[in-house]
Amino acid sequence: MAECGRKALSLLEAARSRYESLQISDDVFGESGDDSSDNPFYSTSGDSDSDNYIAEWVRRTSSSRNTTTTTTRNGAIRRAVDTVGGPEGAAVPRAPCPVVRQEEGWTETLQDVTVPPFKETYGPAQKMTASATALDFFQLFVPDNCIQNMVTQTNMYAKKFQERFGSDEGWRPVTTQEMKAFLGFVTSTSVQRCESVLSIWSSGFFSNQSIALKMSQARFEKILKYFHIVAFRPSQGSNQGLYKIQPFLDSLQQSFSCTFRPSQTQVLHEPLIDEDPVFITTCTERELRKRKKRKFSLWVRQCTSTGFICQISVHLKEGTDCLATLKNKPQLHSLVAKQLCQNISGKNTIIFTGPSITSLGLFTEFSKQDIYCCGLLSTRKSDCTGLPQNMLVCSSTPAQRGQSRVMMKGSMSLISWYNKGHFRFLTNAYPPTKQGIIIKRKSGEITCPLAVEAFAAHLSYICKYDDKYSKYFIFHKPNKTWQQVFWLSISIAINNAYILYKMSDAYTVKRYSRAQFGERLVRELLDLDDCSPTQ
Repeated sequence: MAECGRKALSLLEAARSRYESLQISDDVFGESGDDSSDNPFYSTSGDSDSDNYIAEWVRRTSSSRNTTTTTTRNGAIRRAVDTVGGPEGAAVPRAPCPVVRQEEGWTETLQDVTVPPFKETYGPAQKMTASATALDFFQLFVPDNCIQNMVTQTNMYAKKFQERFGSDEGWRPVTTQEMKAFLGFVTSTSVQRCESVLSIWSSGFFSNQSIALKMSQARFEKILKYFHIVAFRPSQGSNQGLYKIQPFLDSLQQSFSCTFRPSQTQVLHEPLIDEDPVFITTCTERELRKRKKRKFSLWVRQCTSTGFICQISVHLKEGTDCLATLKNKPQLHSLVAKQLCQNISGKNTIIFTGPSITSLGLFTEFSKQDIYCCGLLSTRKSDCTGLPQNMLVCSSTPAQRGQSRVMMKGSMSLISWYNKGHFRFLTNAYPPTKQGIIIKRKSGEITCPLAVEAFAAHLSYICKYDDKYSKYFIFHKPNKTWQQVFWLSISIAINNAYILYKMSDAYTVKRYSRAQFGERLVRELLDLDDCSPTQ
């Protein structure tokens, strides 16, 4: 019994060591005031469910968002053995390939791959004081001059609107303080989890009289009617469809770059932005059909060590600047990937990608810029040009769980790994000669190439981010696409603000949970020290 206990502790220690070697830092998504450090890979409870994060990635990147694939999650992982041999000298099962075959330069003769050291230090780019407030962190991304621009543009739009359609006797120009309060009211829908911002002034379950006193419902609706970021269409510009929001997106992008330096490992993906997961599981099929589909797609480049979103890319699905001819095609996803990675060349960054982005051509182009890649492949969704066909088809010989086969071309490895199904990976970031182990609660140890273990580890962190992201999902549902993009970007800004807060000295003074941070931000935007109502 004591020997089993020592073995369990040794296993956990190896998992922690391996986890750190994959360059994933301590958890910054904690719900409580204490550092949670409860990454799924550290789970040690006997009854914890084991999930397959690779299957989760396939589900989330599937072209159909309505699939009902059941996904599971990995438990702890153990440090990989740095030889082809398995744990404790056991042989790693390999596909039977007695002869070395070559196809278009691909060979089964494997060699080590080494990624040069990362050329940057990661973390917050500026030091925040211990007395910094939630609003201070938020205004790193949405500063006063940005809010003042909203005030100016909203008043300009209201003036032109009334000149054309007649005066509005109930309107008066909005002020900066009112605009902050307006942002606070809409942001409160993420904290209160209410479907409509107007519920604040109701007498129902989602009413909130403590903040309703700051502004009357009539005044809020007037500001909402005329709210604008850019009041008038510019005479020229490349992104005409998003002209009402593009200046704000540019400002937000610059602030993301100036306030945080990401780690070496990053991921390109589409975050879950359609609906709150709780709402999806509780609403009826009829309610889902009634909800309008988004007319835009959002891609992000995200630091896997902290969850900080470093860059966003928005594309309309229809309109003057849409990429309809490239819809659901590798060309579009390759273009998105290049846009998201244009600022990280020459730094020896490692990026993880889903099937729609992964391709030999893109990875080869990135490698010339000192960007290394590890991506999941799909014969249906990926651009498989230049890949050996014999690696893309399933062998007639039944595969064993954990069995893998690898072919190389230069520094690029193509991996076929079996785990209740064939998974294929393309990478030049991890040596194919090194093996990893994924430990699952119900099925035990599963051997895999190191690239597969690294992919699963970093993907799990992004899946966890998606779960936490819903905590700040703004429930205001405007009809106009530019407003949908605006409130979505505000949600991302609040998440980034909380991540910076958790990494600052201010967190050591008042250890706000994610929910508490959101509540404090709302109160500070509303300036609730003075609760005199505004008519």
